[in-house]
Amino acid sequence: MIRHLKTGRSAEATAEQQQQVRLTVEDILADIGRRGEAAVREYSQKFDKWSPAAFRLSAADIDACLAAVSAQTLHDIEFAQTQIRNFALAQRAALRDVEIETLPGVVLGHKNLPVNSVGCYVPGGRYPMVASAHMSVVTAKAAGVKRVIATAPPFGGKPHPAIVAAMHLGGADEIYALGGVQAVAAMALGTENIAPVDMIVGPGNAYVAEAKRQLFGRVGIDLLAGPTETLIIADDSCDAEMAAVDLIGQAEHGPGSPAVLLTTSEALARAVPGEIDKLLSWLPTADVARVAWDHCGEIILCDTLEEMVAEADRIGSEHVQVITRDPDHFLRHMTNYGALFLGARTNVSFGDKVIGTNHTLPTMRAARYTGGLWVGKFIKTCTYQRVLTDEASALVGEYCSRLCEIEGFAGHKEQADLRVRRYGKR
Repeated sequence: MIRHLKTGRSAEATAEQQQQVRLTVEDILADIGRRGEAAVREYSQKFDKWSPAAFRLSAADIDACLAAVSAQTLHDIEFAQTQIRNFALAQRAALRDVEIETLPGVVLGHKNLPVNSVGCYVPGGRYPMVASAHMSVVTAKAAGVKRVIATAPPFGGKPHPAIVAAMHLGGADEIYALGGVQAVAAMALGTENIAPVDMIVGPGNAYVAEAKRQLFGRVGIDLLAGPTETLIIADDSCDAEMAAVDLIGQAEHGPGSPAVLLTTSEALARAVPGEIDKLLSWLPTADVARVAWDHCGEIILCDTLEEMVAEADRIGSEHVQVITRDPDHFLRHMTNYGALFLGARTNVSFGDKVIGTNHTLPTMRAARYTGGLWVGKFIKTCTYQRVLTDEASALVGEYCSRLCEIEGFAGHKEQADLRVRRYGKR
């Protein structure tokens, strides 16, 4: 039996908040669409108190940021980017072009083509998300994207040096100090000084996510990322301290971040709230993490592994940390998750920052139908065909003609019939 010992806020409260976000973003996008950079500048001043002479950073600006970052931090950024690049390149190598002869004289194939231009949004409001620059810029470049632009809001009244360093070292072709909906709109729609891109990627707050949703179709997007989610699957081999740390370690992302414990151990379920209280008594980010835990935290008690698998697949969490005697059981049987973190030796923070997998992952149960950002998101698999012989053209044409007639497509039928007349036996 599945029992909910602690529940989060209602779906109705969440929906009401989303409606207000939707209307606000709609107005901003329409205004930027009409007025271009003048509107972008007004919103940047309004929301970030930021209106520089130019939003794009010059080579001198970038050099100044690099000089402001310690050698150790630069080394750490390069280490993380190497892990992410190596895994992305391995994924890229798995995407093969195909060409086969399906019938005598009929050749079909596909090519894997990178998107031509991509805009990478790097969050920097509450926290300067240096790692998000790695995940988007490095992965896009590994895919072969020709033009990668990157933008992040100012932090403390200026571009954040470490974010700029990560963008630059990751291979960004253009770097902008610009945040929020106005940044996403400028990249997607273009302005007098920013050429539009073909695709927008990267996480952000609710307003950034909504801007991506409303712009989808005019540009491509990676996915719609809501508040960070974490699910801890644990049995009695997991101690309460580790479960609490891994829950609150993600809850600190924001006040709307769900953190869920799913366990077969009632003793663990009862002990975790006390450990969380201890953690929140000293953690510097406790003001945010406490709200997230109070409003969005859940504890779910199950009787069997099968119940835990079923409940985990129902939740479809962004991050799933498995701390059980046999974590591979969940790798074998689970189907809905953004990323799995198997065993106590790993954790979501490793994936968020450095280990090499991408941290831009599906939220809001989107793991039921999509994975996260990876090199393949920047690739278009485009098909082609060629017919090499008269006999093949006439053979396919005869089938095509009859099938077109069934559907009533006279023009389509004539395309096929012309080939039969031209290339068929006389």
